[in-house]
Amino acid sequence: QVQLVESGGGLVQAGGSLRLSCTASGRTSGVVNMAWFRQSPGKEREFVARIRWTGGSTYYADSVKGRFTISRDNAKNTVYLQINSLKPEDTAVYYCALGTTVGTTAIRYDYWGQGTQVTVSS
Repeated sequence: QVQLVESGGGLVQAGGSLRLSCTASGRTSGVVNMAWFRQSPGKEREFVARIRWTGGSTYYADSVKGRFTISRDNAKNTVYLQINSLKPEDTAVYYCALGTTVGTTAIRYDYWGQGTQVTVSS
């Protein structure tokens, strides 16, 4: 089993920044991807960004390119999401996910964190 714990969410004004963290514990061998998704009320869970655990290649949703940066610290089993120039439409619960395959759809990910709320005020 794998446990994922997110932190770093909060209330921030538009234009501000946040850094989200997600630490994995347990049986993390075989990890291929870690990713961030987000979900707003009444909407489906949306892919935000992913990073390959080996090599560190990244991929972003078009809606966040240039503002969001995903990174990882393998020694700490932690993935980060730096969010800059926040907009009210970024308001959502942000979820960390871990997968053993490559992809940008939620079904590709085997383990999920509990989520951290990001609220952006205008």
